[in-house]
Amino acid sequence: MEILMTVSKFASICTMGANASALEKEIGPEQFPVNEHYFGLVNFGNTCYCNSVLQALYFCRPFREKVLAYKSQPRKKESLLTCLADLFHSIATQKKKVGVIPPKKFITRLRKENELFDNYMQQDAHEFLNYLLNTIADILQEERKQEKQNGRLPNGNIDNENNNSTPDPTWVHEIFQGTLTNETRCLTCETISSKDEDFLDLSVDVEQNTSITHCLRGFSNTETLCSEYKYYCEECRSKQEAHKRMKVKKLPMILALHLKRFKYMDQLHRYTKLSYRVVFPLELRLFNTSGDATNPDRMYDLVAVVVHCGRK
Repeated sequence: MEILMTVSKFASICTMGANASALEKEIGPEQFPVNEHYFGLVNFGNTCYCNSVLQALYFCRPFREKVLAYKSQPRKKESLLTCLADLFHSIATQKKKVGVIPPKKFITRLRKENELFDNYMQQDAHEFLNYLLNTIADILQEERKQEKQNGRLPNGNIDNENNNSTPDPTWVHEIFQGTLTNETRCLTCETISSKDEDFLDLSVDVEQNTSITHCLRGFSNTETLCSEYKYYCEECRSKQEAHKRMKVKKLPMILALHLKRFKYMDQLHRYTKLSYRVVFPLELRLFNTSGDATNPDRMYDLVAVVVHCGRK
């Protein structure tokens, strides 16, 4: 599985920690940005899926800053977020520029909270990323709920509003969440129905000798619904042929892309990994395909790429 993370107006490269002094000398101290650290994470038995994602997230500066700010708040009961904050703080406060850190506390907490990761088997990096971001959002929303129930907001103000059924968005949503519009146009009456849905990452199909830009173009391709897949049109009150497409309505601050490298092969009766070459540009322009004038084109800079080398 691969995950591409990009963020507007910021780019950084994640390197693995090795021999700190030798690596720093070879690269040259002038190559290191001020106050930046490059640390590898110790593997505790096939935990590379976790380590690689944590390193990628560390170099997403808006995310890192929010996690470190959480660390500075009054101590809360231990959770996956407090363990992540401790790990990020440990990296950020190191005296050396490069090195290795064991994320033992985080891995222990992860295995305790989710039995899927409570083993020494290889796991899916994309599944871990989704679990981590959603868990952090849940923790923040629960803390917000508790603060509201106590009648006091984080800024010290008294909350006199009624509790809403919809949870408030968190800084996880502010950083990673975008919005898609699923449009279906009936070819008989031309009526367009649309439905919005939020996303924290986009999963895109891959082909041989392709690029991220090409994959994203394919993501928004129009699909014709016909034969047994006809669309039930509420206006026509019958099944009709239709055009369907997915468009990005709102772009996120940080875009996480998941390349769908596993495809079900009918002749093999199983999923096969697609080891296709995919070109990653250092800069990626996402065009606003929704027609929303408030959502201009956005240039993203490459922050990190997570790539698994192997058959599984």
